[in-house]
Amino acid sequence: MIEAVQIIWVALQVLIGYNLVLPLVLYVMYTLRSGKTATAMRGYTEADYAIIVTAYEQVTTLGPVIDSLLQLNYSNYIIYIVADKCDVSTLIFDDARVVVLRPPETLASNTRSHFYAINNFHRAHERLTIIDSDNLVAPEYLNELNTEFDKGFVAVQGLRKAKNLDTTYACLDAARDIYYHFYDGVVLFGIGSSATLAGSGMAFTTALYKECLGHLDITGAGFDKVLQKEIIDRGYRIAFTEKAEVYDEKTSRSDQLVNQRARWINTWFRYSKFGFVIAGSGIIKFDRNRFWFGITLLRPPLFIFLILSFLFMLVNIAISATAVIVWLAAFACFILGFAIAIAHAKPDKRIVQSLVSSPKFIFYQVLSLLKVKKANKVSVATQHYHDSTINEVK
Repeated sequence: MIEAVQIIWVALQVLIGYNLVLPLVLYVMYTLRSGKTATAMRGYTEADYAIIVTAYEQVTTLGPVIDSLLQLNYSNYIIYIVADKCDVSTLIFDDARVVVLRPPETLASNTRSHFYAINNFHRAHERLTIIDSDNLVAPEYLNELNTEFDKGFVAVQGLRKAKNLDTTYACLDAARDIYYHFYDGVVLFGIGSSATLAGSGMAFTTALYKECLGHLDITGAGFDKVLQKEIIDRGYRIAFTEKAEVYDEKTSRSDQLVNQRARWINTWFRYSKFGFVIAGSGIIKFDRNRFWFGITLLRPPLFIFLILSFLFMLVNIAISATAVIVWLAAFACFILGFAIAIAHAKPDKRIVQSLVSSPKFIFYQVLSLLKVKKANKVSVATQHYHDSTINEVK
């Protein structure tokens, strides 16, 4: 009996603790594979893009978004605004490239909005890209996506950067994104696997998107989790490019943070099971893409495995000095890995300075656990309070 308890105890620690070390292991693999990238197959034409911008209840942030899209250094695209449950009386645009769609019934779903746009395309677009109503895009966004598509990829995730750093919460949110974009984007794609999807700033061939989600009706948060699973299941890789930049609104208030994280945590609990399936198929098929992608999906939210790791280490103070040393070494690996990600991004100094407030940021995410069961009923979309303009994008 005692031996069984000890085995379970060790197994639990390993299941949580490996998350501290894995990023550094993947980074070492990434550096060893550095330079092994595909070359473009073409690049002499402008692919036809549909840019889908979804809004739910709020339209106040749409002006700057559309302004940035109309400033793209590109000509072959149409912008489709799906204004779900919105007052569209103020959405008046003189440019023929902007199409405002107001569904007659409330959709309350990202994928329903996307397919409402697809079903109302003005022409058969070769590719589509999804932009949130609070995003801004860099002028070369579509050209940089094309670089990856021209290498033969059918799905590409761009880099989401912070649009606002007006509060400590926003800076810490940006730091978290830097960590995930580096390891789940740059590194994961660099070792021959796929980048995880981030919900916006991503692009697909229209045919692939319709094939993956056309038969599903996804409600609540997490459509990107289902989409990436469908893409990987079909044997494709999701490319990542840091050069296709999208500027994303960061959470600037504690209540905003709690509600948003509650939805995200709910999403992880709903879809983490995909990790077992994908990693298992990767082992069976000796497929690097599936294996590492599946392992990544099994990782709990950052604050959860950090708190559990710390608690395990405290318990071991009374059990095993050796285990405490192992935990300290694991934390050292995590800190080093986090520092590498931050250094790679060369962020605004406010982001680095905000890291001293990480415990407070973690505390509010713990509070979000109390709302997990009702997360998708709290709100379909994050409420935005930051007054953004295109001039903030540098």
